[in-house]
Amino acid sequence: MAGEGSLALVFRGDSGVALRCVLPFEAAPGEFRLLRRAVRSTLGQWGALNATDEVELVVTELATNVMKHVGQGAPATLVLEPRGGRLRVELHDKSPVLPKPGGVAGCEEECGRGLHLLASMSADWGTLLTGTGKAVWCELSLDADAVCARAQRAHTVLGSYRELLGMRVPLQPSRSRVNQETAVTLIADLLVWLALQGSDPDEALCRAQQLYEADEAA
Repeated sequence: MAGEGSLALVFRGDSGVALRCVLPFEAAPGEFRLLRRAVRSTLGQWGALNATDEVELVVTELATNVMKHVGQGAPATLVLEPRGGRLRVELHDKSPVLPKPGGVAGCEEECGRGLHLLASMSADWGTLLTGTGKAVWCELSLDADAVCARAQRAHTVLGSYRELLGMRVPLQPSRSRVNQETAVTLIADLLVWLALQGSDPDEALCRAQQLYEADEAA
């Protein structure tokens, strides 16, 4: 069983490209809780917390299938990527054997259940062979499109702002602290700029808070 700190996370999107979260893990029960926690944290940063329960369920089913049919402790990688009004979920492993949704002796109850769940919850799904094995993917609808778009814009701006400040972001989960400090510094700089332009920084903060609360309510 993997240890508490074994789950790695690679977070991309600081150069204006689409957001993408890559989570390497081992297909073992001890990893699944860490995997769900990382999914929840990532969706929170992207402003899509309303989809967390559904995504966690799909991810758990996919990871469990890898453990059952590839092997406990098998290396795998979860990829999350928002695409417009959908979230693309991919689970990569090193087995070239594609799963089937039923009709195979001894398979229908175990692997069929997970695939039927994907079909019922997803806007689209499928499987594909990769250079190192296979991937099972699905696309889930995101209700909070406007919130997700706002989060993507903020992430892109923060990436450029970190480059301006000469800051480097570690690849481990401590990046959230770096993002928070960068955002606070950016907000402070914007307040200074507003004051120099003759605007009221307090009024701007109030309006920003109102926009945030409106998005949260939505």
